[in-house]
Amino acid sequence: MPVTTPASAPQASASDAIPAGDPFAIFEDWFAQARVHEPNDPNAMALATATPDGVPSVRMVLLKGHGPDGFVFYTNFHSRKGGELAANDHVALLFHWKSLRRQIRVEGTITEVTSAEADAYFASRHPESRLGSAASDQSRPLAARQDYLDRVELLRAQYPDGNVPRPGHWSGYRVTPAAIEFWQDRDHRLHERRRFVRDAMQGWNSTLLYP
Repeated sequence: MPVTTPASAPQASASDAIPAGDPFAIFEDWFAQARVHEPNDPNAMALATATPDGVPSVRMVLLKGHGPDGFVFYTNFHSRKGGELAANDHVALLFHWKSLRRQIRVEGTITEVTSAEADAYFASRHPESRLGSAASDQSRPLAARQDYLDRVELLRAQYPDGNVPRPGHWSGYRVTPAAIEFWQDRDHRLHERRRFVRDAMQGWNSTLLYP
């Protein structure tokens, strides 16, 4: 079934090669276009983790910071992904922007953000989101949804302004990429792919790939 692109989205021609320059500059350009044209959560990304013996799992998270030092997301360290990240620091990310017919794959390792970064981001969240995060034992069994809602209300009574402090087990990770791959949809599945791999001097080598 053919994929249609909104008329307002930028059109890529066969001559628009993915450049071989700075992958973070390309990401910044594509992400800026996604924020304009992607109707829902342009910062959504699939996060793939694995156990030490290689059993994978994947879920959607939200990008909350990015730059030459990597890609930042936040989570509950007591969750399933938190446990897998603690045991195996290798991860993969996938951005898929259907409106632009593009995707970006990232492979790398994680490090924790600083407490100051985590505090600043947690404080920037909507009060309801802060209450919900603090009340949740993420990924653990829940007998009834009302039990969770009751915990939210107990916290709301304790912090009526919603300024619940950041729980110690809630923080963020920065993914430092070892490889970044850009994919651009083309007509008749003659797609374009370019993969960047970090070298020993922390620069980047890149090559086009067959689609």
